Amino acid sequence: MSGHPVGAAIAEGNGYTIVENASLHGRNTFHVAARARMLVDVRKPAALGELFGYAALRTQPLLVLGEGSNVLFTRDWPGVVLAIAAHGVRVLGDDGGRTHVRVEAGEPWNDFVRWSLARGYAGLENLVLIPGTVGAAPIQNIGAYGTEVREFIVAVEAWDRHAGQLVRIANADCAFGYRDSVFKRERDRYIVTAVEFELVRERPLRLDYAGVREELAAMGIDEPRAPAVAEAIARIRTRKLPNPALLGNAGSFFKNPLVERAHADALREAHPALPAWPAGDRSKLSAAWLIEACGYKGLREGDAAVSDQHALVLVNRGHASGAALWALAERVRAGVRERFGVELEPEPLVV
Repeated sequence: MSGHPVGAAIAEGNGYTIVENASLHGRNTFHVAARARMLVDVRKPAALGELFGYAALRTQPLLVLGEGSNVLFTRDWPGVVLAIAAHGVRVLGDDGGRTHVRVEAGEPWNDFVRWSLARGYAGLENLVLIPGTVGAAPIQNIGAYGTEVREFIVAVEAWDRHAGQLVRIANADCAFGYRDSVFKRERDRYIVTAVEFELVRERPLRLDYAGVREELAAMGIDEPRAPAVAEAIARIRTRKLPNPALLGNAGSFFKNPLVERAHADALREAHPALPAWPAGDRSKLSAAWLIEACGYKGLREGDAAVSDQHALVLVNRGHASGAALWALAERVRAGVRERFGVELEPEPLVV
């Protein structure tokens, strides 16, 4: 694979392009500098069979990348970065009450949310303005404002590297959990190529989360419908979260930690303002509150910083490296661990 100019296409097939020594700077929303030994853009999932016939894809480390909104590159990638670039939304069936929709993995998530709202469907409004692709949504089981994407997924189509073919995995077999799925646990096996959703036109709205009702009231809306809820949540998100197009970030960097109830009760007794929610037989704590209580909101080390808008967000204020951002994240984790005895887990994939 040597002898080609940096970033030069070395193969163009039916439905894919391969580039050697490719820059990933524009492929991650942290805007950190990194390169991949090989970058493969796949426009037709059927081409995966041919691609995995190449030894490089079978033997080198493989990273599947969407919009790069949930990854932090701390180094160059030593193998293959594969991006599913297929787009499109197709209605598979409609019985009048429920609509079955197939969405290609490369479709931007927010575009699909807007597509559903424009056609009168309800349910996805709480997930508006989440960055990333549709293919990434089931991997992370994305969620916001009291809603998770698993509630709407019928099945996920994926390339199974073990079987060497496309497979259709029903919702019940996706092992969805809090920011988790079988696709996240078995990254080396599955490559998501499309997602099937069930959408409805009438669904109870979820308004009892993070100031949604207050925002609707400020908008002068007493009897909201799904598009108004989406607008309210978009306004809240825009105020709270920096725009990755303007300031490099990957949204919430840390998960809200799940702890034993006894631990949560003890922390709440010592710190009554700490937000906590029931989560099965455990409790979920506010990671943002823990970080802010440690004094890390707005902390800056060179161009790596904790956002002064939201303590959960790490930002690149210029030319921070991925390694510098991860060092800052580790400092935050250590501080929270030392003060509260709570382990924070990163949401993005750190590579």
